[in-house]
Amino acid sequence: MASVTSLSASLQQRVSAALAAAVPSADGADPLLRRSDRADFQANGVLGLAKKAKANPRELAAAVLAGLPADGPDGLIGEIEVSGPGFLNISVTDTAITANLALRAVDDRLGVPLAQHPGTTVIDYAQPNVAKEMHVGHLRSSVIGDAIVRILRFSGETVIPRHHIGDWGTQFGMLVQYLMEHPDELESTQTTADSAVAGEASMSRLDRLYKSSRTLFDSDEEFKDRSRKRLVELQSGDAETLKIWQWLVDESLIYFHSVYDKLDIAIQDADIVGESGYNDMLVETSDLLEKSGVAVRSDGALCVFFDDIKGKDGEPVPLIVRKSDGGFGYPATDLSAVRDRTRNLHATTLLYVVDARQALHFRMVFETARRAGWLTDEVTVKHIPFGTVLGKDGKPFKTRAGESVKLEDLLDEAVERATAVVKEKDAKSELSDAEVAERGAEVGIGAVKYADLSTSLGRDYVFDLDRMVSLNGDTSVYIQYAYARIQSIIRRSGDARPAAHPELPLAPAERALGLLLDEFGEALASTAETYEPHKLAAYLFSVASAFATFYEQCPVLKADSPAVVENRLFLCDVTARTLRQGLTLLGIRTPERL
Repeated sequence: MASVTSLSASLQQRVSAALAAAVPSADGADPLLRRSDRADFQANGVLGLAKKAKANPRELAAAVLAGLPADGPDGLIGEIEVSGPGFLNISVTDTAITANLALRAVDDRLGVPLAQHPGTTVIDYAQPNVAKEMHVGHLRSSVIGDAIVRILRFSGETVIPRHHIGDWGTQFGMLVQYLMEHPDELESTQTTADSAVAGEASMSRLDRLYKSSRTLFDSDEEFKDRSRKRLVELQSGDAETLKIWQWLVDESLIYFHSVYDKLDIAIQDADIVGESGYNDMLVETSDLLEKSGVAVRSDGALCVFFDDIKGKDGEPVPLIVRKSDGGFGYPATDLSAVRDRTRNLHATTLLYVVDARQALHFRMVFETARRAGWLTDEVTVKHIPFGTVLGKDGKPFKTRAGESVKLEDLLDEAVERATAVVKEKDAKSELSDAEVAERGAEVGIGAVKYADLSTSLGRDYVFDLDRMVSLNGDTSVYIQYAYARIQSIIRRSGDARPAAHPELPLAPAERALGLLLDEFGEALASTAETYEPHKLAAYLFSVASAFATFYEQCPVLKADSPAVVENRLFLCDVTARTLRQGLTLLGIRTPERL
């Protein structure tokens, strides 16, 4: 079905037309409509318009009001008045609230429109390193990137994920050489259908391998020399070397998938294009930059310089595309990726969900790509930086030994804490042991994700599991519990069914909830436009909080009449669907029972 125009959008159009009627030169003027605690909405645009027209604000507001009469109980506008120096306080009718929600309720998308001009977005996120364990530092890129993918796809955008894993470079000469000298490490191992068990086995092999090879590399100069020569063989495409390197990648992928399964994030093999995926382009990328004059030789290296980027000593800081020894670093790989994503994937938007420490690197890469003509005005490119996960001491989250916290350990502890909360809530033992375990995973993983996603991107946040799994405050558990409570109400509703009754007056708590539910599409649009999942998280928490007030003040199954029961069940149903859809877009599950 067609999308549903929100009440605020309808009012925006009406007030804008009234402004243009009062001041003909103001056609298309923004009425600056906002939610208000003095009415449902307040229009503040009259003040700015009066200043431009050199008119008295209150007189102009009165003229606008005259052209914007109240519609009565069955229309859109219920009450309107001039307030203060020229504000317009506007309240919509109860009928309009319920009728608009009824239109949303018959649509699987809850009336949320698709983007008018969808394009193709390539998003770079979730960048673990081959043969290394994932740690807490990989959490934010993975969770934020996955949420953005879901939200953009829901808006109608074509989204191509790119997981730029670290699968190339110096350490692989060491690892491959060690495996060639210790072939027993390559013996096949019995696989298992359990991805978690398989992942643990793979990581155990990789961890043992890395430690053994590193110990030998650091203590044996001859092995170190052989490893460096092996790296050259890898880069030149030696078949035997590539075969062993591929084994390392395959073992790592088993482990990566096990972690992402636990994190409830779907990672497709086709979307994993690591550093090695651009290896064949590196020489051409460098040659193109040098021939065009974008890059120049400096001390034997191929560099790009920038007038406004200098070091502490005042000397220019270049982007080194090719090192003096002929090797390539991250800049060459990232520039090749830009070429591939714009030329072959036809991206109209490039997003990079990478921590804030890489801001300068991406600034230099993007500017270089623009100079080379690989990024045109038709392509939007954006680095989406994020802050750091902190411990309770306010410092970057580490183990007591000062090491990075393993991501799997963190997730396991979250599930354990959440399972204890579920057991505590399930005092009547209504859930089986299997259901308790399932709910524990849904709540625990959801709690970790929500704590991350509800934090604005640039901010650091403290990893505090006690707070994350709390039923009180701004947590996913609070929102999940609101959803589960609604499902409980519906299960106990007997023959009564949700049905909209626009003719019924609404209590204040019903009005507040209904107005918030009508804003779902706008909340999603704002989130998609700015790539900031915390906006959607904040909206869902507001809805859950409004439902809690509604639940306390407005009896549902014991309401005064069957029509009121049906209408309140209808509000419950739309609330549940909104919470479910919103949490799904954040990658968080909604248990039917808690």
